[in-house]
Amino acid sequence: MNILILGSGGREHSLAWAVLQNPKCDRLIVAPGNAGISQIAECAAIDIMAPGAVVSFAEEESIDLVIVGPEAPLAAGVADRLREAGILTFGPSAAAAQLEASKSFTKEICDAANAPTAAYGHFTDAAAAHAHVDATGAPIVIKADGLAAGKGVIIAETVDEAHAAIDDMFGGTFGSAGAEVVIEEFMQGEEASLFVLCDGTDILSIGTAQDHKRVGEGDTGPNTGGMGAYSPAPVLSPEIEARAMDEIIRPTMAEMAKRGMPFQGVLYAGLMIENGVPRLVEYNVRFGDPECQVLMMRLGAQVMDLLHATADGRLAECQVQWADDHALTVVLAADGYPGDYKKGSVIRGLNTCPEDSFNMVFHAGTTRKDGHITATGGRVLNVTARGTTLREAADRAYAMVDTIDWPQGFCRRDIGWRAL
Repeated sequence: MNILILGSGGREHSLAWAVLQNPKCDRLIVAPGNAGISQIAECAAIDIMAPGAVVSFAEEESIDLVIVGPEAPLAAGVADRLREAGILTFGPSAAAAQLEASKSFTKEICDAANAPTAAYGHFTDAAAAHAHVDATGAPIVIKADGLAAGKGVIIAETVDEAHAAIDDMFGGTFGSAGAEVVIEEFMQGEEASLFVLCDGTDILSIGTAQDHKRVGEGDTGPNTGGMGAYSPAPVLSPEIEARAMDEIIRPTMAEMAKRGMPFQGVLYAGLMIENGVPRLVEYNVRFGDPECQVLMMRLGAQVMDLLHATADGRLAECQVQWADDHALTVVLAADGYPGDYKKGSVIRGLNTCPEDSFNMVFHAGTTRKDGHITATGGRVLNVTARGTTLREAADRAYAMVDTIDWPQGFCRRDIGWRAL
């Protein structure tokens, strides 16, 4: 099969790595890719936000399956255009992608499906939002309604912080994503992620993970796109997972189908778990980043077959084969992230890191310049390892981190701390 993956981050590097383990993959192209991806696959400089350009490229290259990595092309309707052209595609329609692209849409779906989630208010003007905070108090969660690259969520510990977050969002800090705001009850508990494949009819769970959103150790500081993750997440026991599937995932999928927008792709449910009871924090309509990296390490070659079956409506035929192991990834980020950071610093020592089914460095924000790997993003590398225990996986990952020579970068040293 000829396969095209859209995206340029650590998520897409790990997807490419897993797909290449499968002998059914004859040719793999990643657009636009990054410096790490270019070492294992062809990279193509196409605009993945332009549906017509993606369709034309897929047709010219005789692509059999397109895997859409990020959320933005999905919201832009790239998957719709590919399907209209008769190209098998993994990823939801623009209508179904509203589960991530609009927080208020998701809340409406949860209300209709009776799926347990946080109490909320939806606001289109700052004055009403400020009044809601004054009436409700803090802690409270302020969310940009639209896509904000994983950064549009502020957990306000005080009323003053909540008011400042509202002003920032309506003031344009998150662009059009903050033109509308959802304000939610602050939920107590431990957060974890559940990943399921959906082909419009059938649903298959493919694993659990827990990421670390805050920039600082001990889960302190501002939210980021994710500073590390591990899988499986012990807090998501089989019993709690089954309850989440029955009370949250299946009712949501049924409501989406009822509305004429059946979901096809991967659904990533962020769950808050307290006293064994899961509630939905949010949905994402693509693999998490960096959760994808640990899932791909554990799933390996079967990923391609699972994604192909999902795109082809054959998920009922599939089972997931899990090794009894653990995986952990550490994000190396540029100094200053998630605030201002510099680009262009050189990363050395990557050739000292092993690359096999137990150890991988997935590139997230890199390019090759003058023969050197240089940093181009905030989150730059995902140092990932598997082990028979989580401690073994963590020790392997941090041993690789310590061989990488990048003075302009930093990482958290406590990834997996809740389980460890």
